Amino acid sequence: MRDLVFLGFLAAFIALGFRRPFLFVLVYAYIDIVSPQRLTYYLLNSIPISMIAAALAILGWLVADNKANARFAPRQGLIIVLLIYCGITMTWSNFPIDAAQKWDWVWKGLAFSAFLPLTLHTRLRIEALILTMILCAGSIIIVGGLKTVTSGGGYGVLNLMVSNNSGLYESSIISTVAIAIIPLIFFMMKHGTIFPPEWRVTLFGLALCFACLLMPIGTEARTGLVCIGVLAVLLLRFSKRRMVWIGLAGLAGLIALPLLPSSFTQRMDTIKEYKADESAGTRLAVWAWTWEYAKDHPMGGGFHSYRENRISFQTVKKTESGGNTTIEAKQETDEGRAFHSAYFEMLGEQGYPGLALWLLIQGIGLFRMEVINRRYRNKTAEHQRWIAPLAIALQNTQIIYLVGSLFVGIAFQPFIWMLIAIQIGFDTYVSRRAREAAFVPVAKRARATALPQVSES
Repeated sequence: MRDLVFLGFLAAFIALGFRRPFLFVLVYAYIDIVSPQRLTYYLLNSIPISMIAAALAILGWLVADNKANARFAPRQGLIIVLLIYCGITMTWSNFPIDAAQKWDWVWKGLAFSAFLPLTLHTRLRIEALILTMILCAGSIIIVGGLKTVTSGGGYGVLNLMVSNNSGLYESSIISTVAIAIIPLIFFMMKHGTIFPPEWRVTLFGLALCFACLLMPIGTEARTGLVCIGVLAVLLLRFSKRRMVWIGLAGLAGLIALPLLPSSFTQRMDTIKEYKADESAGTRLAVWAWTWEYAKDHPMGGGFHSYRENRISFQTVKKTESGGNTTIEAKQETDEGRAFHSAYFEMLGEQGYPGLALWLLIQGIGLFRMEVINRRYRNKTAEHQRWIAPLAIALQNTQIIYLVGSLFVGIAFQPFIWMLIAIQIGFDTYVSRRAREAAFVPVAKRARATALPQVSES
């Protein structure tokens, strides 16, 4: 029965796309984020629905879309260069089978993110994609939030609809994404036009934000707690009553602390006692190994190069009993441990050129959103008031991702590359509208000067 529900919904979604081809883009986003083929038993497992949706989206744009307003931005070119470079590093990977499996989804995500901005040439389309991504991620987050409230969750225990621990269904990734999309949820609550601001939209938005904040608790992912701290700092940037909000946040923390599961507080304590935590020790050792590995492989080792690592690290555990402190040092060894950081993932797999490209793409996004915010933050016209808030929301989302990705290997996470595509599409849309607005008065003045002048004599 569940298979039929998913199949029926997907079929209806695709059918609507034949009337409005842009909806094929939203279909692809839904499939890429929710992965309905992983939620069904038989029907969708045997069909390459992601490839079909991508083909329909591109074909719909080629055949039926108005391409007069489409613009190819420099960052799209950088994405394509990164895509080509990743393909080149594949040729010298020491793990060709594993590398090919990662390449299979990486190239699709990069290629589609390079194509996506060409379709985002109206405000409605930009908002539609943002809303689709929020709701798709929300379908996972709401399930996780409900299970956290009812069962408390736990590290590696919280089941997010599927037992496959990959994509957005992985605990640290969904915790990072859940906190990162909160600024976008607030934007849609205040400035959205698809569901205009009213009490039901506000209520759902606040409930979804609450569910997002529950994800780090339910998954017990320390990365999520760090992201919450970053979100709090970013929200204070434009707050006029910073001290009041800081006080309220502290009070909320004191009230919530006794209500949190003991397993959560114990795991969060390992942030300050990282030397006693095997997971943290492993990450630091892997990062040190990757730094040295890059010196010998400056062009990168290709996908899954971390499988070459052989690491040794020491954990230090302090135990207090009867006023005495016992320090226990233990030597640990491991091998083939993942990078656990997007930055070291890029450095180890794609080398210095790949890391530089990735950082350049991210850095341009932060810079351009700041430029747009400063240019439009004092605009009061109805058609311009939404621009600065969206620029800040996209920038804050990216900052939270960049901080969270310090501890999670999500350099090629498709959800993030869709957000980068939205940044590019939004940037080109705003620039085009600014040029059009500047051109109209000039054209009017040109026509006025071209009129025959009547002599006063």
